[in-house]
Amino acid sequence: MDFVNVVLPLILYTLGIILLLVLIILGIRLIQVIDKMENILNNVETKVNTLNGVFSLISKATDSVSLISDAMIGTITSFISKIFRKNNKKEEDIYE
Repeated sequence: MDFVNVVLPLILYTLGIILLLVLIILGIRLIQVIDKMENILNNVETKVNTLNGVFSLISKATDSVSLISDAMIGTITSFISKIFRKNNKKEEDIYE
């Protein structure tokens, strides 16, 4: 009985120390991985920020094309509606 009272805590303390050392090593490795990821993310962020000018230029170009196409469609629809109004007026004049 005395043997179990002496050996069991010794085994538990040894396993606890080993577990603590493993967790410390894993924590250090995790910190290193997080630092590397932060460097990669900063690099990607700077590269994306360099493309902001290109994206704003494309956005302005699409806005201008959209404005021009809306104006052309408005002109064409008003022209077509005027043609149909004239045809309707002529038909009404014929029936009167």
